[in-house]
Amino acid sequence: MTNMPHAESELQYSTPFELLVAVMLSAQCTDKRVNLVTPALFSAYPTAEAMAKAGVEQVFHHIRSVSYPNAKAAHLVSMAQRLVSDFGGEVPDTVEKLVTLPGVGRKTANVVCAVIWQKPTMAVDTHIFRVSERIGLTTGSRNPLQTEQALMRIIQPEIIPLAHHWLLLHGRYVCTARKPQCDQCGIQDACRYFNKSRSKTTKKQQNTQTFA
Repeated sequence: MTNMPHAESELQYSTPFELLVAVMLSAQCTDKRVNLVTPALFSAYPTAEAMAKAGVEQVFHHIRSVSYPNAKAAHLVSMAQRLVSDFGGEVPDTVEKLVTLPGVGRKTANVVCAVIWQKPTMAVDTHIFRVSERIGLTTGSRNPLQTEQALMRIIQPEIIPLAHHWLLLHGRYVCTARKPQCDQCGIQDACRYFNKSRSKTTKKQQNTQTFA
C-alpha cells in the first residue's frame, strides 16, 4: 500500500499494558470511541497492579460508553489480576501466553505481539477478512483463522506487522464494505474485484456497441 507507507495502529497508548487494554476495548467498537475513554482509564489504572486492585464497577464507570462495557470491565480486571499473578505484571510476548489471559483472544494477542514486539503475527478483523478476499490475497477463506494462515503463507515475515495495518486501514478508509472507493485505490491493477468489475463493464460496452 504505497499510499500508506507508515501505517500504524490508530489506538492511543504509551505502554504494552495500555495497548493490551485498548485492543481489548476495541472489540466491536471503533478506535475513535476507545481513544475517548482510555485517557481517564489509564490515568486511574496505569499499570496491571493498579487495575488488578480495582473493582469491576470502578472500571465500568470509565468504559461505560464502549460496546459491551459490563463484560469488558470484568475481563479487564481479571486480565490484570492474571498478569500480576502469572507474569509479574508484565505483558507476555507470545500469542500462546497472551491467550491465557481472561478476555484475550487470538486476534488481540496477534495485535499486541505485532505492534509491541514486532513479531510476524497477523491479526484478522472484519476489515482484513473482507479486503483479503476481495482483492485476491485469499480465496474461499471461511473464517479469520483461515485468512490468517493464508496471509502468513504469502507475506514476508518481516513485513507482516506492517501488512496488518496496511490491510486494516485500506479496508477502513478505501476498500470499504458497502462501496469500495476504487477511484482512490493505489492497487487497482492487482485487485481481483476491480479487474473483474472492469472486465464486466468492458463486456457490457462491447455488447451495447454490437446491438447499436
